[in-house]
Amino acid sequence: MLVIADITSGTYKLVLVLHILAAIVGFGGVFLNALYGQQAKARRGREGLAIAESNFLVSSVAEFFIYGVLVFGILLVLLSDEVWTFGQFWIWASIVLYVVGLGLAHGVLRPNVRRMNLLMAELAEMGSSPMGESPGGPPPQATELEQRGQRVGLAGTTLNVLVVLILFLMIWKPGS
Repeated sequence: MLVIADITSGTYKLVLVLHILAAIVGFGGVFLNALYGQQAKARRGREGLAIAESNFLVSSVAEFFIYGVLVFGILLVLLSDEVWTFGQFWIWASIVLYVVGLGLAHGVLRPNVRRMNLLMAELAEMGSSPMGESPGGPPPQATELEQRGQRVGLAGTTLNVLVVLILFLMIWKPGS
């Protein structure tokens, strides 16, 4: 078998640095999104919308680094000269959790955040307070915004837990 690298080679170590860097930038870029959400909710109107839109942009950039985590991780396994294999529990379990996280992010989190930003823009354009100080109660956008915010909070928390679980697997390597 042709060995391009092993776990002591410069190539392997470079890919390891890129894997860790992608994780720091990618997951770090989204790990505290709930704080941005709290700040957007506290400010409301155009100020809150600006915070939410900025957070969405940063999260969209971080997403590319999150994809890089998987790419560099697969390269590390391939470059390890079979020290690491896809049959080891910690590797395949990490990949499964990663894919579950991507599904949750793309199926629940991002669509809800995108819709929340539209609702916030509508409310800001109306000049309406989401608290519904009008006699008819809150506007429907405010009610939907609150419901979607709860879904986003649960999805975000779940994604953060998945990152911690994957980190646990990467450090302790059970089944290696």
